[in-house]
Amino acid sequence: MNIVQAPRASAILFHLLKSRKDVRPWLLPANICPIVPITFLKAEIPFELVDISAATLHMDLDQAEALVRTRRFGGLLYAHTYGEASTPVDFFRQVKQLDDSILLVDDRCLCLPGLQPDENNPADVQLFSTGYAKIVDLGQGGYAFLRDGISYHPFHVPFTSRDHERIEQEYKKALHDRTVFEYKDCDWLETDAELKPWLEYRQQIDEELGRSLKRRLSLNAMYMRLLPPEIQLPDGYQIWRFNIRVENKPQILKAIFDASLFASSHYASLAGVMAAGSAPQAEQLAGKVINLFNDRHFDEQKVEMVCEVVKSLLP
Repeated sequence: MNIVQAPRASAILFHLLKSRKDVRPWLLPANICPIVPITFLKAEIPFELVDISAATLHMDLDQAEALVRTRRFGGLLYAHTYGEASTPVDFFRQVKQLDDSILLVDDRCLCLPGLQPDENNPADVQLFSTGYAKIVDLGQGGYAFLRDGISYHPFHVPFTSRDHERIEQEYKKALHDRTVFEYKDCDWLETDAELKPWLEYRQQIDEELGRSLKRRLSLNAMYMRLLPPEIQLPDGYQIWRFNIRVENKPQILKAIFDASLFASSHYASLAGVMAAGSAPQAEQLAGKVINLFNDRHFDEQKVEMVCEVVKSLLP
């Protein structure tokens, strides 16, 4: 395994895409972070979206396998919804057996950061992030473990924070309005920044991970105690943020913000916005899940207040 680093995990993905001669489309889950397909657009690599499974909330593996069998695709990116860390090892092996030319990326950016590669993971790339709002939030940084032989050459592209803000505003508006996102290339992707040596960076991740987990587990224990269990997602989905599934999401979200508190609403289905088609399971999930904060920006008092707001509006 080889270790690569970049200012952002999306920069690593960009370098991987640009380093390949294979320009066939990729398969992405419909509920992926929008910056991922935008990275493909910048790299000029096409992609198609796969709906998620109602059971696992991750990419529907049956749909994905059927598409892989067509041998039309050059890569597959698997993501872990809300940071649920289980690895579909058998599926990954099946993909490589069906078409060994496919580049298989295991996007673990919402998971606990792994400090060494998982040797039992058949993916070609294990990708992690320490950027904003991740479990270990260092404000920037991404890294990946690459199998030997994977082509990877860093590419310089110009960057301005103004363009990064603009691209965020544009995709957020498209998602809010449910209109087709029209990508106009600009200097939004940061590929060049001074990076710490790997051993120093890994130590920083390790130290911050301990602090982050202590905070998250403490606040999660409060959420588990104060909120009805029937609206809580299973434990494996609760480290990145504490997630609840409710029928009146817009009403509850509005009430949270009206109380001068905050919560988030990740991740929207990108079908019909970033790519053609529909993804009914991803759309249904996005219409019900609220992400409650459990990081350093929240405290015990805010948890209690948010829980009171949520409970007051449950049927």
